[in-house]
Amino acid sequence: MTTPRRQYRYYEFVMAAFVTVLICANLIGPAKIAQVELPLYGTLIFGAGVLFFPISYVFGDILTEVYGYARARRVIWAGFAGLAFAAFMAWVVVALPPASFWKNQQAYEVAFGTTWRIAGASMIAYFCGEFVNSFTLAKMKIRTAGKWLWTRTIGSTIVGEAVDSALFYPLAFYGAGIIPDEQLPKVMAFQFVAKVLVEVVFTPVTYKVVAALKRAEHGVYCDRHTDFSPFSLKT
Repeated sequence: MTTPRRQYRYYEFVMAAFVTVLICANLIGPAKIAQVELPLYGTLIFGAGVLFFPISYVFGDILTEVYGYARARRVIWAGFAGLAFAAFMAWVVVALPPASFWKNQQAYEVAFGTTWRIAGASMIAYFCGEFVNSFTLAKMKIRTAGKWLWTRTIGSTIVGEAVDSALFYPLAFYGAGIIPDEQLPKVMAFQFVAKVLVEVVFTPVTYKVVAALKRAEHGVYCDRHTDFSPFSLKT
């Protein structure tokens, strides 16, 4: 007699939220460079996407903590497919010849005309960073026996975001003339710190969401016997 598969009430909703944030952060955010004046620090210049992309890591932490690595792995693949389609669609739409009376082609190219190098770097960095984040959190959960959630969410984000930043910026910009090569380490360091700080700020929210989902789903998942290969979709 086979054991019936466990049904979850909110797994699909968390998946949808993760993929939505991921695609929006990659599609809407990168085209705008923002500038704000901060007390003591002075002028701060940053890509607008840095404010929202780390939220995908928050959802990734929630998925792994509540539903386990295997189900988080399916969501990461779903996000990868969504990113690939968004990049392909943007390329097709930008490449289509504009109507003679439509005067917004240049603005459209600025907003959505991401080069394939940057799109490819984004997908590679996302894929590796998210899997490292989920793997680290799952392993830390076993080591800590499910205690000290904050150590797992922040610790896994530090590792995952480090991999993401270390891959994305050299792959996307090194030698491209967009960002001076000597400035890349500084940009990478700032983006990494900013993304980790977003995770820290969202820690109280993460605690509340995780607690609510664990109550609603009636249990805590622990990946003691999980196959951690990133290339499987089995749950």
